[in-house]
Amino acid sequence: MTTPSNGSSPDSPLDVPVDAEPAVTLYPQDDGPTLGVTSAPVIEVDGRLFKDLARTGTLLPYEDWRLPAAARAADLASRMSLEAIAGLMLYSPHQPVPNPGVGPFAGTYGGRPYPEAGVPAWALTDQQRAMLTADHVRHVLVFTLQDADTAARWNNAMQALAESEPLGIPVNTSTDPRNGAAEASGAEFATSAADVSRWPEGLGMAALFEPDRVAEYAAIISREYRALGITTALGPQIDIATDPRWMRLQDTWGPHSGLVADYTRAYCDGMQTTPDGTGAAFGLTPGHADLPPTAVSYTDPGWGGASVSAMVKHWPGGGTGEGGRDAHYGFGKFAVYPGGNESEHLRSFDAAFHLDGPTGSAGAVMPYYTISWHYHTPDGKVLNGEGALTPPRANAYNRAIVHDLLRERYGFDGVVCTDWGITADPDPEINHFGQRCYGVEDLDVADRHLLAIDNGVDQFGGNSEAAPIIEAYRRIVARDGEATARARFEASATRLLRVFFRAGLFENPYLDPEASAAIVGCEPFTAAARAAQRDSLVLLKNRRAVAVADDAAGGGAPVLPLGAGVHRVWVPTRHLESQPGFMRGGEPARDIDPFEATACPYERVTDPQDADAAVVFIESPLSDPYSTADRDAGGNGYLPLTLQYRPYTAAAARARSLAAGDFREPGDRGYHGKTNRAANESDLDAVIRARELMGDRPVVVVVRMHNPVVPAEFEPHADAIVVDFGVQQEAVWQLLAGVFEPSGLLPITLPASMEAVERHCEDLPFDYAAYTDAVGHAYAFGYGLDWAGPIADARTRRYRSR
Repeated sequence: MTTPSNGSSPDSPLDVPVDAEPAVTLYPQDDGPTLGVTSAPVIEVDGRLFKDLARTGTLLPYEDWRLPAAARAADLASRMSLEAIAGLMLYSPHQPVPNPGVGPFAGTYGGRPYPEAGVPAWALTDQQRAMLTADHVRHVLVFTLQDADTAARWNNAMQALAESEPLGIPVNTSTDPRNGAAEASGAEFATSAADVSRWPEGLGMAALFEPDRVAEYAAIISREYRALGITTALGPQIDIATDPRWMRLQDTWGPHSGLVADYTRAYCDGMQTTPDGTGAAFGLTPGHADLPPTAVSYTDPGWGGASVSAMVKHWPGGGTGEGGRDAHYGFGKFAVYPGGNESEHLRSFDAAFHLDGPTGSAGAVMPYYTISWHYHTPDGKVLNGEGALTPPRANAYNRAIVHDLLRERYGFDGVVCTDWGITADPDPEINHFGQRCYGVEDLDVADRHLLAIDNGVDQFGGNSEAAPIIEAYRRIVARDGEATARARFEASATRLLRVFFRAGLFENPYLDPEASAAIVGCEPFTAAARAAQRDSLVLLKNRRAVAVADDAAGGGAPVLPLGAGVHRVWVPTRHLESQPGFMRGGEPARDIDPFEATACPYERVTDPQDADAAVVFIESPLSDPYSTADRDAGGNGYLPLTLQYRPYTAAAARARSLAAGDFREPGDRGYHGKTNRAANESDLDAVIRARELMGDRPVVVVVRMHNPVVPAEFEPHADAIVVDFGVQQEAVWQLLAGVFEPSGLLPITLPASMEAVERHCEDLPFDYAAYTDAVGHAYAFGYGLDWAGPIADARTRRYRSR
């Protein structure tokens, strides 16, 4: 028997001012978990302590930490009101902490914006208090976090308010990826707390070709997430990224299904598994032994206080958009399979559902927005399009995709959460960042929810309004009866609540801000992240260019590492033309200075004639696949995505699109013969100009690669080429200076031409020719140089393209 560690329970958080920090009482016990409370009573049963969250004075099954999570979740679901279950099936809007009071997710504090409210950064907004109490929301999607201390205190304020509510259900905080090292980290709401460890982006981790490093990475960021109060990761993105033009390719692990499957198992195991005390099961080294211990589940193997549930995405694969277009936008809503390769895109999900570690399976799955056009299921059904028995519908609305394939054939019994914004009415303009209710535009909002629920969906991403879910329940009652409707909703509630119990939230959801600040971004974590950044850099070329070489083949002496004679470097600025952003708002033309003085060991000069070497930072070509101007001029609006810098005309494109049109723009969506331009064409100009100005002095090109490029335009002008898949610039300069030897391998193939890309099948990997340079090096999957030449090791033997 133990006693409270800091006194008795405080008053309800509803009774204290918005800026008053809740007092947490801890009840440690030798033969059970530590309980953390702010308002709920604690009772003793059989010599052990339990939280009386329902305030009944007796121990209810869901309050009994000795029972399995599934049993506790089912008991609690049976006690919840319809309104509470509907709230559980919602996701909050993105929550910035503190809330600046402006922007798409603006909030107030006592009716005033944050700068005027005089409240601490961790205080709850008026909107947050309302969503927890009036709307019963328990899945909160966090956006920006000021720092770990603020995050921990904000978590405690939320959890205290939730604990004071009937049944005392805590909050499950979720996040998009937030540990990326790149300045612009991806095509979504990826963000970061100020002090987390910084790792390569998805393709950068893939460039390591080491699943064990991914397990370490996931284990580390799960500790950081839990120290920030986060218990669900909206990832990893395990799509087999077979089309090189897809804007989300940079956040994947590439097109090799074997590598992606191995990474999926490693990541989910590392993210979800709470260590047994030695750290061995957690992928941690002895250097992490000083971290605070975490509680292990007493009933569910592998789960506990360091576990973060992984939501793998995007079922049944999002990397096959027609023409490389993305389904965030109506003009990219179709996934196509001209190579008949549907089964390979399921391989990573099979890995997610059969983990090597004790948690067994990823906790959740997110279907993608797409309509999977002319999709052949493993049992021979044809979905969406010619020969299909049902009308074309997006994945979450397609019963064969969710119920038959995911739930039945693969036996997945975890949470199925829709991607964000699929239930509201569509925007009248196809070129806007609007709702994505593809294929069910004719249904009302409640029937869209009803259809998804019938298919096996448990949760609605980007929906924070309970009314349509409640109306869907009523329609099920009218159709099937109260008992059936209640059973269906309790099934979703049970699946959702299992995560809460497995992560230990019902026993102690509270954080020690001082401990959180010590964990997040601690030196062992940042050291591992810096090492991964360094090892992810890929050296493609390291010899004098043809233009200045001693022989016609361009086989001159290596350029890197830069020698002792290099002291001054010329780094040209970049220019981007205006282009639509992720949200389809216009981004104006602008100049960018890529140079980071604090990261560079050399003196920067403004006159290239004074430089010992030129280092030219560029990025993959940026192009837009849809133009309202083209549509208004009589075209269909569709343009080819290009991976080259000079204007590209799609003479080799298919004559007509594979999939259907859109209700906003019926007809063919092909772009054969059309021309598109890269917004950063001047990147190529900068490389060519550097070659001309530098003469026989080295020209080093550093490519920030979010998509494969066609190297033919710039490779002959460069003495050395380094690929950066999303790292901090310090790592690049260290490589150039020879602080470490390059070891990264290409996780993608760089195409020989855009014509080769245009002729490939969107669902097939490695079906287009790789670019080959003057000395015969093919820039294909698995290629990379160290100082001695092409790398050939256990990694390249294990993972081969076909």
